[in-house]
Amino acid sequence: MSINPKQLAGERAAQYVEDGMVVGLGTGSTAFFAIQKLGQRVSEGLNIFGIPTSEQSHCQAESENIPLTNFDQVQTIDLTIDGADELDANFNLIKGGGGALLREKIVASLSKKEIIVADETKWVEHLGAFPLPVEIIQFGWRATKRRLNDLGCQPILRTNNETPFITDNGNYILDCDFGKIDNPPALESEINAICGVVECGLFINLAQHVIIGKTDGTIEEKTLD
Repeated sequence: MSINPKQLAGERAAQYVEDGMVVGLGTGSTAFFAIQKLGQRVSEGLNIFGIPTSEQSHCQAESENIPLTNFDQVQTIDLTIDGADELDANFNLIKGGGGALLREKIVASLSKKEIIVADETKWVEHLGAFPLPVEIIQFGWRATKRRLNDLGCQPILRTNNETPFITDNGNYILDCDFGKIDNPPALESEINAICGVVECGLFINLAQHVIIGKTDGTIEEKTLD
């Protein structure tokens, strides 16, 4: 039987969820397995409420019969489990490959703890090999693109079947190739200061625990000191 490192990581993270928690439900191919495992645990009697980070994870949670809530009902999240496109030794992340970065960052920022689940290919020495997603409003998007270009990247409008990709929030995404990112916190601030930018896919000081599934069947867990 082949080993799926994403499944290993996602299912391990789901074991950290405790009865009575409000849980942020991440988006992507690794978070999928965490949600699936939580659905199984709910069927066995686990009592939780979930807050999805995308329409995709919302639909999956409903199919798994995970009770859902929202920020009209709760103010904070006990634990969020989400994936990443890249992560470094300081737990700086690039997220947004699936287009859910804005909701993911809102949920992460309101979480007491965030666990990032990934396979070993996502662990990198420096961020930047994966183009940085930046969510922008549609109005004046070419002007926003030019200002991002002035920061030293090559922004490309994300498309779907040759039409602009639209996020769950009705926005565009520019995938920005900065190359090696030497100072992720500074770049996050510079990007988010541009008028027309809604949010960027740099996640800084939001994750505290990383679970990495490996192709040899082992799992590595890391926590910040």
